[in-house]
Amino acid sequence: MPEQAKQHNQGKHARRDTTVVKVAVIYYSSTGTVHAMAGHAVAAAEKAGAEVRLRKVAELAPDEAIASNPDWAAHAEATGDVTEATLDDLAWADVLAFGTPTRYGLPTAQIKQFIDTSGPLWEQGKLVNKVATSFTSTATTHGGQESTILALNNTFYHWGCVIVSPGYADPVMFDPANGNPYGVSVVGGSGIAEPQVAAIGVQMRRAVEVARALSR
Repeated sequence: MPEQAKQHNQGKHARRDTTVVKVAVIYYSSTGTVHAMAGHAVAAAEKAGAEVRLRKVAELAPDEAIASNPDWAAHAEATGDVTEATLDDLAWADVLAFGTPTRYGLPTAQIKQFIDTSGPLWEQGKLVNKVATSFTSTATTHGGQESTILALNNTFYHWGCVIVSPGYADPVMFDPANGNPYGVSVVGGSGIAEPQVAAIGVQMRRAVEVARALSR
């Protein structure tokens, strides 16, 4: 290849490497743990050079159920200004990062209800080849963390997404407290420890890097 052409191609690749990846962090949180994880996911994606939208899904629980739990009521009030997710957020993003608590080993009804509105985008193929990743929290150590993430993956298969997990791609993932190779998972109520923040960083950095590679 002539040197001039080689330099031209190298220049093109260098420009593509700086392409801004768009990330939608879409979550549901009742008492705040997944909301905190979502915040760390946003920070990690931004650090990786992405443009990020933080979106919560709509609440389905009746007011009396929320009011019966002081932590739930306080969190609902504290996050009242977070924008609710729409289908436009799915269409806009290159990376879809879903966060949900576990309900009997499955994603919450709130996340599922939002997913169930995605039919029009799915029919048009507008979710194909987007990078998808997910994270969760449970009340107990063996409360269904892995099964919740695997259940979310079923949706991503149907959408035609490229699923990106943290895997064991970084030494921090070998710490049992950081969840599992499917997606970062924490036990709620004790806050998000620094090693878990680092694990979220690994997961989001991988998602952004894969999306950037796909754009090339």
